Amino acid sequence: MVALLWRARTRALFTGPAGGGARSGVHKGARGPLLLATAPLIIAACVAAYGIVCGDARFTRPGALDHPFALIVVAQFIGACGEEIGWRCLLQPLLRTRFGPIASSVVVGALWGVWHVQVFARDPRYAGSFLLAAVAMSVVLGLALDRTGPSRLPLAGGFHALINLGLLLFMDEESGAVAPMALFGAACLVAALVWTGAGEARARAWNRTRNRALDGRRIRSGIRTRTETRS
Repeated sequence: MVALLWRARTRALFTGPAGGGARSGVHKGARGPLLLATAPLIIAACVAAYGIVCGDARFTRPGALDHPFALIVVAQFIGACGEEIGWRCLLQPLLRTRFGPIASSVVVGALWGVWHVQVFARDPRYAGSFLLAAVAMSVVLGLALDRTGPSRLPLAGGFHALINLGLLLFMDEESGAVAPMALFGAACLVAALVWTGAGEARARAWNRTRNRALDGRRIRSGIRTRTETRS
């Protein structure tokens, strides 16, 4: 409905503004691969922590699933892209016009988590951990995709699908057990903190570089002014 009523605005949101990227922590061209690499790292951290806490690691062979794994991969990617059209391709850029990348990402993540209303029928600790994971992943996605162009949808969908596939193969959070979801939320939080810290460090470095450039211009301008005055 929004896309039909405000077609020009929707195209602008999907295309994304040009430039930017200091807050994200890495060059814009490198953010996509790093975002996709973050998903398996989150799953790997979950698996390692689960093995330490629970004493065993879980792995479901792709061949043991109810449907062909290739079909599951395609379905997960299509389903993830269907969600991300609304979250990261429409709502996130819309909020980004008024708020910073972190604030807008937290809002989108909270709404994204609440949208999965079925989790609230489970243990409150499970629901809280799921909300933490949703907000943390939203921060990662928001920083990674900030001011990117048409690649936003496949990157967001790819990250989302990789997370879903990793949970399907290595974790049993769908059983309603609190420990896997709590560990998943913690791993997502660590990833969000890393992305945020990298963004802050790069922003400070960018500001120092800009300030040095401005100081250099002022010095050169002052020298020219004194030279002209003497002349």
